[in-house]
Order: sequence, then C-alpha cells, then structure tokens
Amino acid sequence: MRYLFFIPLIFVFLSCSAVRVNHDYDKAVDFSNYSTYNYYADMKTGLSQLDERRLLRALDSTLKARGYRLAEEPELFINIMSDEYRGAPNNNVGVGIGGTGRNVGGGISVGLPLGGSNWKRSIQFDLVDAQRDALVWQATAESGLRDNASPSVREEQLQAVVKKVFSKFPPKVK
Repeated sequence: MRYLFFIPLIFVFLSCSAVRVNHDYDKAVDFSNYSTYNYYADMKTGLSQLDERRLLRALDSTLKARGYRLAEEPELFINIMSDEYRGAPNNNVGVGIGGTGRNVGGGISVGLPLGGSNWKRSIQFDLVDAQRDALVWQATAESGLRDNASPSVREEQLQAVVKKVFSKFPPKVK
C-alpha cells in the first residue's frame, strides 16, 4: 500500500516531456560572416498568432544576445514551420492474471497507457543565406507544447524550445 503514493508522481513525470532537437548545417559555410537576420515575409509557422509572437520574441532575444541584429536587408533569412501530431504511446503498464496446475493453464493481460495526451509539436527552423538563397542551418525541435496551457506556461515552453534549438548555433565547424 505504501507504494501507491508513488503512482501519482510517476504520472506527473511521464506527462512532462523534454525538448528533443536535431541539428544539421552546411560544413562549408563560415558562420562568422553572418551578423544580420530577418524572417520571411510570407512565413507560415503553423502556430497561433499569439504563440508566433511569443516564439519570435524569444528568438529575437536569443539572437540579439549572441550578437545578431534584425535588419531590413539581412544576411540570413529565417523560416519557421510547425506541425502538431499525435505521438505513439511509449509507456504502459501490463497487468496479468494467470494460473497453472495439473495440465491447466490460462492468462489474461491488459496494457494500460500511462501519461496524459500524447500530442507533440514539431517546430522546424531554417536559416537561409540571403545572397545565395541556400539553406545553411536547420534544426527541428519536438516537444509536448500544449495548446491548453496558460499564456505564461506557453511562453516558458517556447523560450525553452528556442534556448535548446539555438544552443548549438552558430555551429563549431571543425
């Protein structure tokens, strides 16, 4: 009975999801040549207008802290796309009943999914060299960004996504 106390804690930890990020970039590009950026005018982020503004504020703040500045004629254009999808359940508990004895066997098993809804959001960031019109850096983040979260929580989640995505920008080219 004393272990039942831990069951709610397990649900809390499983419902929180970390941000997973994949990065890719052109190794032939010297990223120290870039100092300005802007966004594509016709960018369709797939986010609500409020979330898009939150994301762009977080991105502007992050890039400004790294020495980049927003410009009318930038060296880099940024395109952001996102999609919401239902992730495959990856946690469940099996409950089984069975018995044996004298040439008789049997069993019942039930799988119970753990955690809340498994909705995920994928956000892709493309950085394009404005002069060459060539993709030079790309990152895709997957997180459990929830549409039903409060505005302050959504802002924190988007800031965490941007922080994690741009933690490896500019890349250290070897």
